[in-house]
Amino acid sequence: MTVFRVTIRGKFKGLDDASRAAVLAGSGAAYTEVGTFTHDASVSAFTFRCQVPAGPDDDEDDAALHALAALETHGYAHEILQVAVTDMRTIKIRRKARDD
Repeated sequence: MTVFRVTIRGKFKGLDDASRAAVLAGSGAAYTEVGTFTHDASVSAFTFRCQVPAGPDDDEDDAALHALAALETHGYAHEILQVAVTDMRTIKIRRKARDD
């Protein structure tokens, strides 16, 4: 399966105690389709990682919009600072040369 990996950096705006607890409980560094948060110690700045399936005609803008929508579904007030998209279809894996 080919995917885009989208990383969104931002700041939370006015998390209440329940939201703060929910962010702390659901934190993780993996790229998932629903997205995961990592955050600073004060839970004010965050990185949201989202994996978006890549169709043959999809581009980075489509992936960014999908990831932003996934972020919105979490319902936390926030400010976006940066969005970065990696098209995993373009990543080349270098294999080590084997000494035989």
